[in-house]
Amino acid sequence: MEWFNVVVHFDRYLDMAMHNYGALVYLLLFLIVFCETALLALFFLPGDPLLFISGALCAGGAIDIWLLMTLLFAAAVVGSVVNYHIGRFIGARVFSRNYRWLNRAALQRTRDFYERHGGLTFLLSPFIAVVRTFAPFVAGVSAMTFRKFLAYTVAGDAIWVVLLVPGGYFFGNIPVIRDHLNGIVLIGIGAGVGSLLAGWLWKQLKTRAV
Repeated sequence: MEWFNVVVHFDRYLDMAMHNYGALVYLLLFLIVFCETALLALFFLPGDPLLFISGALCAGGAIDIWLLMTLLFAAAVVGSVVNYHIGRFIGARVFSRNYRWLNRAALQRTRDFYERHGGLTFLLSPFIAVVRTFAPFVAGVSAMTFRKFLAYTVAGDAIWVVLLVPGGYFFGNIPVIRDHLNGIVLIGIGAGVGSLLAGWLWKQLKTRAV
C-alpha cells in the first residue's frame, strides 16, 4: 500500500525519488505517463501535476529538461496508440457488456466529449484528467482512422508536454501557481477553445454577409 500511495502521488515524492534513485526516475516517469494513457484502469495516475513538478526540478538541475520532454512525449504517444488499439479490438461491445475493470461513467463522459468536439478532443484531452486516458480508447471503439487519430494525438501530446514541463521550469517554484495548477490549466483550455469558437463564428458571419 505504501508503494501504491507513492506511485499514485508520485508528483509529491518526485524530489525525494530523484535524490534516492537518480537516473532511474526517468524510467519511472516514462512508465507512469505510459500507463496512465494506455490502461483505462490506471486513469487515476498523476498527469498534469507530474509534468509540472518535473519541470520545476529541471530548473534546479536535478533533471535534464530535453531528455525529460522527449521521454514524456514518447510515453504519452505510445500509451495512447496502445489504448487506441485496445479500443479497436474490443469494439462497440464495450457499451453493452459490464467489464469490472472499466469505469463506465468515465467512458460515457469521454464519449459525450468526443461526440461534441470530434478530432479537437485529442488536442484538449491531454489537459483533462480521466479524458486523457479514455479518449484514445473511445477513438478506437469508434473506428476513427488510425492516421487521423495519430496526427491529433501527436499534436495534442506535444502541446501538453511543451506547455507543462517548461511551465514548471519557469513557474513551478511559485506557490500560488503550483497549488492552483488544475484551475490554471482549465482556464487556459477555456481561453483556447473560446478563441477557436470566436474565430469560427466570425468566419460564419462573414460568409453569410457575402
